[in-house]
Amino acid sequence: MNRRDFLTRGLLAAATVVIAGSRGIEAAEHRYKLAPENILPADIAKAPAEVREAYRFAIANRDTLRYVPCYCGCGADGHTSNASCYIQDNSTPAKLLFDRMSLG
Repeated sequence: MNRRDFLTRGLLAAATVVIAGSRGIEAAEHRYKLAPENILPADIAKAPAEVREAYRFAIANRDTLRYVPCYCGCGADGHTSNASCYIQDNSTPAKLLFDRMSLG
């Protein structure tokens, strides 16, 4: 194989990887659980889509988020984990108490 063939094959391989990878981004769907949007209180429901999605994720995945530490310095507010940034620790699944800290 000469140098030109080597470069041609390398560029074709790189282009294939780039094209194949870009299709997956556009067609990707959520691969994680989200709570229904109608469960959010009015003020959170008016927040930007990314904020609403974060709250919906926190509701649906609260047990997992309890193991993720929070690094924003909110420990003084009584937060024990990343879940606390969205849902108060003393709330129950039947009666969710939202923390507004993550609204911005």
